[in-house]
Amino acid sequence: MLKELASAVRERRVSSVELVRKSLDRIERLNGPINAVVLLRAEEALEDARALDASEMLALPLAGLPLLVKDNEDCAGLPTTFGSLLRAHAPPADRDCEAVARLRAAGAIVIGKTNLPEFAFEGFTSNRLFGDTRNPWAPEWSPGGSSGGSGAALVMGLAPLATGTDGGGSVRIPAAFCGFTALKPTNGLIGRDPTPSWIDLSTKGPMATSIADLRLLLDVMRGPIAGDPTALPSWQPREAPRATRILATPRFRDWGPLPDGIRSSFEAALASLEAATGLPIERIDPPLPTHVDDDWFTLCSVEELVWIGRDVVAAHADELSAPFRAVMELGARITVDEYIAARRRRFGFVKVLDELLGVDAVLATPTMCVEGVTADGHVPGAAEQGTGSEIYNTSAQNMTGHPAISLPAGLSANGVPFGLQLTGPRFADDLLLEIGQAFEATNPWPLAAPGYEPFAP
Repeated sequence: MLKELASAVRERRVSSVELVRKSLDRIERLNGPINAVVLLRAEEALEDARALDASEMLALPLAGLPLLVKDNEDCAGLPTTFGSLLRAHAPPADRDCEAVARLRAAGAIVIGKTNLPEFAFEGFTSNRLFGDTRNPWAPEWSPGGSSGGSGAALVMGLAPLATGTDGGGSVRIPAAFCGFTALKPTNGLIGRDPTPSWIDLSTKGPMATSIADLRLLLDVMRGPIAGDPTALPSWQPREAPRATRILATPRFRDWGPLPDGIRSSFEAALASLEAATGLPIERIDPPLPTHVDDDWFTLCSVEELVWIGRDVVAAHADELSAPFRAVMELGARITVDEYIAARRRRFGFVKVLDELLGVDAVLATPTMCVEGVTADGHVPGAAEQGTGSEIYNTSAQNMTGHPAISLPAGLSANGVPFGLQLTGPRFADDLLLEIGQAFEATNPWPLAAPGYEPFAP
C-alpha cells in the first residue's frame, strides 16, 4: 500500500496536500472515541506538503505520506511528553530522533503524535495526561502498548505511517491486539539517536498493515549511526532465505498452560503456518528460565529511574500512574550488585536462543498469552490496574537481541485479534519477513478494523 500511495504522489494522481488533508480530516472525525492521536501539527504539515508538491523530491519512497509519531520519540517542533504529567509542559523538541529523521528524509510528512502508556512501561495504552486509548476492533479493550496509539491509528486508517519503539514488545503487542504486522528487528539493525532510557534493550521497529510495507519501512529505517555502540556497520536482506525448521512452544518461560482461548487460537495458527511453509511444526518446552522476566524488570526499572532522575521521581511520585510508580519503587530497591548480575545473565539467555535457532530455525509462540487487556489497563479478573509477566511472550527477544515478528492470525472470542509471533536467529530478519509473506499469502488479513477504511489515495 505504501508503494502504491507514493507512486500516486509521484505520478501526480494525488498531491501530498490532499493526503495530509485526508489524514487530518479522518483524525478530526474518527479519533475522539478511540484517542489514538494526542498532538497535531496541522498547519505545519500542510506547509511541508505544499513544499514537497512544488519540489523535485516526488521520487522518494515515502513521498507525501502522512506520518504519526509515538510520543516518546523526538520530532522537531512538537513536545515529547512520554504520556506523563512530569512532561506535560515539555518544550518542543529542537530536532528529530534518527528514526523520524530517516522517515522524513524518505518523504514522509509528520502530522502529529500518538498516545502511549506512561514512559512506555506497559502493554496497554493509558496515562494520566491523555487518558485511555481504545482498541478499534473492540473499544472496551486496549490496543496494547506501548505503541498502542500508533497501532490503533494504523488500523483506523488515520494515516498510512505510524512509528513505534520496542523495549519489551511495544510494536508486537499492538500488532497482535490490533491485527497488523510489526517487526522487532535484531538489536543494532536500526541505529539509535538519542540514547534510549533502556540502554541495550530498546530499538525502533516498523509497524504496517502488510509485509510489503514492513519490508519498505525496514529498508528506510535501518542503518548505523554515529554514537550507537550496538549499531551494525552494514546489513542487507538476502534473496529469498528459507527456514529449515519451525519450532513451537506456548511460552518462552514456563508460566503454566495457556488460557483455553489463546491455546485454541495458537493451535489453529500453527496449522496455518505449517500449510504456508510446508515445514512440520516441532514442539518444544519453554526454552528460557522464568527469571529472564525478573531480569528484564531489573534492567528497565533501574535504567528508567536513573534516566528520569531519582530526585525527580521522589518529588513527583504523586503525579505518576500507579503501575509506573510501582516500577520506580522497585527500581529504587535494586542494588548495584543485582543490576550487574542481571546484565551478566543476559549472555546465558542469548546463548540458549543462539544454539536453539542456529542459522535458519524459527520459533513460533503466541505474541500475547491473554486475549486482551481492558482499555484502562486491567487483565480480566484482576482487581488492580497493571499487568504481570505471565501474559507476555515479548521481552525475551529484547534481552537477547533476536528479531521477532507478530502476524495477524485470527480473532479471540472477545473480538480482539490474535497474534502469532515468530522469533528468528539474530540478523535473520529477512527470514522472518519471508515466512511472514508466505503466511500472509495463504492467510490474508484485513487492512483496517471493522467500520474503518484503509488509507488509500
